[in-house]
Amino acid sequence: MPPVAVVTWNDKLAKAAYDHSVEMKSNDYFSHTGLNGSNAGQRITAAGYTWKTYGENIARGYTSEQAVVNGWLSSEGHCKNIMGANFKEMGVGRQGDYWTQLLGAR
Repeated sequence: MPPVAVVTWNDKLAKAAYDHSVEMKSNDYFSHTGLNGSNAGQRITAAGYTWKTYGENIARGYTSEQAVVNGWLSSEGHCKNIMGANFKEMGVGRQGDYWTQLLGAR
């Protein structure tokens, strides 16, 4: 993938990511869809983030930041999200070995 601009950390995206990881771990499921049927866009809106575009990566089973990032970068779809030129901000949340990364732009 070609280089893109650096993204900045966003606490609202991080909170939405963390909450989704907690929900997945607490309820022993793994999905981009929340238990209430929500998608990532609805979850980040509920967290107070006004977006034009967003992306979400999820992972399970990784025990370190480096391992999960390597896993995402080794997957074409996840890597395209991370290297998406439209994204300007991101947040990541972890609960146990459940990980959620949210990327967005306003």
